[in-house]
Amino acid sequence: MNAARQAFITAMRKVASTVTVVTTDGPAGMSGATVSAFSSLSADPPSVLVCLKADSRIAMAVKDNGVFCVNILSEDAEEVAHRFAGALDATNPNRFDGIEVTMTEEGPILPRATAFTCSLNRTVIHGSHAICIGDVTGISDAGEQPLTYMSGAFHVVRPKSE
Repeated sequence: MNAARQAFITAMRKVASTVTVVTTDGPAGMSGATVSAFSSLSADPPSVLVCLKADSRIAMAVKDNGVFCVNILSEDAEEVAHRFAGALDATNPNRFDGIEVTMTEEGPILPRATAFTCSLNRTVIHGSHAICIGDVTGISDAGEQPLTYMSGAFHVVRPKSE
């Protein structure tokens, strides 16, 4: 028996998540989207997973390109998060327009983002989403505090005072 959908959504809104932008580039073209479902999977071998809506443009591009890059946004990158979530698509459909990215074989690294470049190991479809498992091919540590999202708003991370 499954939990009620709305109860699940309400409870998940209370879980803080790091705001990331998944990018990819290759034969299927360059694409990027804001994603909150990102996690470390294993250190042996270094691997991560991201969950993408299975029928989305980014999921199809990752599958076809066979590579992706997870960009952990810096705490002041709310505009970038909105842009790659599609908030500006009506006026500017090129989400990368005006952003100076660092190109990699796996996909663009966004400014001031800590990035994990990945080779797609496998994709598992579960419900409406594709769980994309990536073998980490490189890491670019920007040394920035991450932007997080919880309860419908962006937040910043600060150490708890003792």
